[in-house]
Amino acid sequence: MTEFGPALKAWRQARRQSQMDLAHAAGVSPRHLAFLETGRARPSRGMVLRLAQTLTLPHPGLNALLSSAGFAPHFPALPLTDQAMTQARVALDWMITRHAPYPALILDRVWTITALNAPAQALFGPAGFAAGSSLLDAAHPDRLQALVENWVEVGHHALLRLRAESAAAGGIPELDRAAAQLAQVSEIARFLPPAPVTVLIPTIYRTPSGPLALFSTFASFGSPAEVGLEGLRVELMFPADKAAEDFLGRLAEDGQIAHSQP
Repeated sequence: MTEFGPALKAWRQARRQSQMDLAHAAGVSPRHLAFLETGRARPSRGMVLRLAQTLTLPHPGLNALLSSAGFAPHFPALPLTDQAMTQARVALDWMITRHAPYPALILDRVWTITALNAPAQALFGPAGFAAGSSLLDAAHPDRLQALVENWVEVGHHALLRLRAESAAAGGIPELDRAAAQLAQVSEIARFLPPAPVTVLIPTIYRTPSGPLALFSTFASFGSPAEVGLEGLRVELMFPADKAAEDFLGRLAEDGQIAHSQP
């Protein structure tokens, strides 16, 4: 287990704050903060919470910082099947079900698919994606090139997103490894967005029926008080052009994708 002082210092440096900056923002003396980082002083539970909130730690990071100081976790970590999670499950299912005939996925903090609606199953199931699959596999350069026509552009944006999400969480090894793989591809590493920049950047999927251009929006819980819910993201995909809209409409009319229910 990492000791509190080194853990606090690592988070402070990850947030690019000096001891003076953090002390001022948290309302403690720089001397006391220095003593906490060197182990010359021990924090109270309240002090750990104050510093963690000032550093905007994610729930897992805050729990880990408390544990390093010898305190119990602050946020619970429950399976989605737990009774206490019922309303969250209902909300998640409501969103992805009513998003049909457009695809929708629920992803956890390491990009594992927790659930997907019928359109997503119909479109991405043949490519091997189902509940429990990891989209980090799709971010592998070889897989990305096989699945996506504009794979260099999409890979570049995936690289930026992986780095940003990992940095915000204080480092997520799974995301860092996927980012490193993408960064090794020269086309992705050197990619520069064309000018002028378009309003939306679609992902153009390769399908047996031809290219399918979709763009995504992401939804998350506004005030989660549970570790897993904080990391969940609902990816709602929309057609990026008339051809994609017509394609998804035809699948729904043919009964391959169910329309949403009011």
